[in-house]
Amino acid sequence: MNWKEENNSLYKSFSFKDFAEAFAFMTKVAVLAEEAQHHPTWKNTYNKVEIWLQTHDEGNIVTEKDKALAQAIDALL
Repeated sequence: MNWKEENNSLYKSFSFKDFAEAFAFMTKVAVLAEEAQHHPTWKNTYNKVEIWLQTHDEGNIVTEKDKALAQAIDALL
């Protein structure tokens, strides 16, 4: 699934083999987000990770900052 723009955010759902793989992915995303100083809204349930990206200091809209982080997240897979 590609990133979907909805409700002024980019959204994508990721599925993994188990919780450990999902959590490892989240850890990698956390490092990217911290480096970019751009932190996602996300949810984890067992092997599923959902991520929403939007730029809060631009009025909670999708910006190039979100698109760049989405691309970097996809590159982790």
